[in-house]
Amino acid sequence: MLFNSFEFLIFLPIVFSLYWFVFKKLNIQNILILVASYVFYGWWDWRFLSLIFLSTVVDYIVGIQLNKFTNQKKRQYILYVSIFFNLGLLAFFKYFNFFIDNWVTVWDTLGVTMHRSSLNIILPVGISFYTFQTLSYSIDIYRRKLQPTRDFIAFASFVSFFPQLVAGPIERASNLLPQFYKKRQFSYDIAVSGMKLILWGLFKKVVIADNCAIYVNDIFDNYQHEYGLTLIIGAIFFAFQIYGDFSGYSDIAIGTARLFGFDLMRNFNYPYFSRDIAEFWRRWHISLSTWFRDYLYIPLGGSRGKRENQIRNVFIIFLVSGFWHGANWTFIAWGGLNALYFLPLLLTNKNRNHIDVVAKDRFLPSFKTTVQILSTFTLTTFAWIFFRSKSISEALHYICNIFISEDFIPKIIAQKQLFPLLLFFILVEYFSRHDDVIIILKNRYRYLFYFLLSFMIIYYAASSGKTSFIYFQF
Repeated sequence: MLFNSFEFLIFLPIVFSLYWFVFKKLNIQNILILVASYVFYGWWDWRFLSLIFLSTVVDYIVGIQLNKFTNQKKRQYILYVSIFFNLGLLAFFKYFNFFIDNWVTVWDTLGVTMHRSSLNIILPVGISFYTFQTLSYSIDIYRRKLQPTRDFIAFASFVSFFPQLVAGPIERASNLLPQFYKKRQFSYDIAVSGMKLILWGLFKKVVIADNCAIYVNDIFDNYQHEYGLTLIIGAIFFAFQIYGDFSGYSDIAIGTARLFGFDLMRNFNYPYFSRDIAEFWRRWHISLSTWFRDYLYIPLGGSRGKRENQIRNVFIIFLVSGFWHGANWTFIAWGGLNALYFLPLLLTNKNRNHIDVVAKDRFLPSFKTTVQILSTFTLTTFAWIFFRSKSISEALHYICNIFISEDFIPKIIAQKQLFPLLLFFILVEYFSRHDDVIIILKNRYRYLFYFLLSFMIIYYAASSGKTSFIYFQF
């Protein structure tokens, strides 16, 4: 079920009404959330509900067993069950054909002909998210940072919580799971802040991302015949498309959770105002970045130890992050590029130079800060070309064509209607950068602002229809 669909428009009020006005007991509310979450996910394909249920059962049992034993060897073997099961699901559904194809390609280059066979595997929506969520639960219990739960309904609801089930944020059990044990009280102010986030998230998705997608798809699908500034515009539009699409989903997820009395972690913090790549990765897809930091980067040694180990760890974390996004060498190239961007900052100890919000005590950023922001955005947009392309060769061809000068004025004219929307979007984000909740207008004109957003959402939704979110494919 899509957040921007008519079905969800009916689904959400029904669940909300039952949750607050009919089923007021905590355990019944948790059951309602579990049932609603399975309906929400099963709307796409009910067959894959078995995978979520199986992953839930495995990690629920693993958590209890980890707490029973003190022998470290036995605890390691129990943890391996969770690791191999969850990563095994990912390996089969997401990477099986990738590994087979590349295995055959390697033998082909050696002159050995092998029969190429692949399976028609459907990638379950959200599998990369909920497997990481349950896996972190088991790891935290193994590290004795968390006590296992014996409340299966609460745990199953945590794993399948519908607002963030299919595209995050990837929640830690230490944050979300305890919220299923506590009686929730309806708060008007929190619900209003949730509605604001939902409204802004829909604007990002329907008005910004989906409009950018029209031109992005046209330019990337016909990159062989496009040149110069047209291709640059295509890459910039994709940068805004993926940000509007993914952060829009996160805003809707966080806002929806607030309607039910839950607090999810922030997943985006105005990343395109970053002054270097290190800051960008502290602000982009925060739940995944911190997951890899805590469960991979730090255990590898992080930024401690010898320089060669630091370099190794940086490349591992970015390459694995790229591979997490999909079974294609383009994602690995995207991750490798970001590692190259990040490395000089780490080696010169400048990777934490920019912690505070941009232009913290200024109305506008300084010239130096503006240059830093534009430079970081340029590097990020260049890397996005690999992320969006279907193959490495396509990405390289796209980049080469940027440097070929042709008459591209008609393309600019065709796309001029999108520039005012992007300018409006950038200005709202910039002047909201100090706050956790976007749309901070508190004066009497705020309702006019909300009406304007609602009108644009309805107008563009009617013209483009419902479209899936980009990160559903991951």
